[in-house]
Amino acid sequence: MEIDRYSTIPEDAIKMTPETDNFPPQLHSAEYEQPVPLAVINTAGAEDSPFIPADRDEIYFFFTPDVRVPVEKQILDGVTGIYVSRYINGSFQEPERVMLQKPGKLALDGCEFVQGNTMLFCSAREGYTGLHWFSAEFKDGSWVNWENADYDPAYEVGELHIHGEELYYHSPKEGGKGGTDIWMLTKADGEWKDPVNVDVLNSEENEGMPYVTADGNELWFNRWYMGTPAVFKSEKVNGQWQEPELIISKFAGEPTLDKDGNVYFVHHFYEDGKMIEADIYVAYRKQ
Repeated sequence: MEIDRYSTIPEDAIKMTPETDNFPPQLHSAEYEQPVPLAVINTAGAEDSPFIPADRDEIYFFFTPDVRVPVEKQILDGVTGIYVSRYINGSFQEPERVMLQKPGKLALDGCEFVQGNTMLFCSAREGYTGLHWFSAEFKDGSWVNWENADYDPAYEVGELHIHGEELYYHSPKEGGKGGTDIWMLTKADGEWKDPVNVDVLNSEENEGMPYVTADGNELWFNRWYMGTPAVFKSEKVNGQWQEPELIISKFAGEPTLDKDGNVYFVHHFYEDGKMIEADIYVAYRKQ
């Protein structure tokens, strides 16, 4: 029987609001409204890693009820993992757990990417050592047929986004500018190969969590900026990515966009140097 995620949130968990936020997100673009928490999705637990597929009216995200619990123990709580909320009649609905493991088997799933009826996700699970990439197929209303989908270990593939024949991902692999950089693989003969450092996007700071818009003309990502994560955007002009523009700073994490160009991202709340909660925020594009 599936466990209700609300019942596992500790009684002493703090539900943060914009009014109690010590470090609210800072907007740097005139194209968007001020960021606000996304309705329905957020709790006093941690909602993280949002992803909106270009071809499905849904938002996926990672949830864990208590950020104080070490990652290796989150796998035991029965609720930590990937969730989905469907967008119906102009609003997101109550999220549901995306089951990607057999009942009674342990798995800690996250960093999801969804395109059509295919999901890629990373997972720590029984029978494997460490994190691995897996794939799943959407069939008859459920995600099924989970199987290993690891990439060449030499590529060190972190969180990713696929657009056409290009796979963008972050990695600490050698040959970058420092920390994690954004790299690109190209599909040839049915295989992802030939990693290229997307030089213009990278710096000596950490870059990661790329998201490419459906038209392929914008690449959104995270970069460490003035001590915290920030959201940047690069536009493609004449087939080339341009110098990135800072959009949102101050604990503005992984970005994703909907079909109307609204920007969703995870916002982490900190107090006395400790992360106490995480919510998904949205900056609506001005009309």
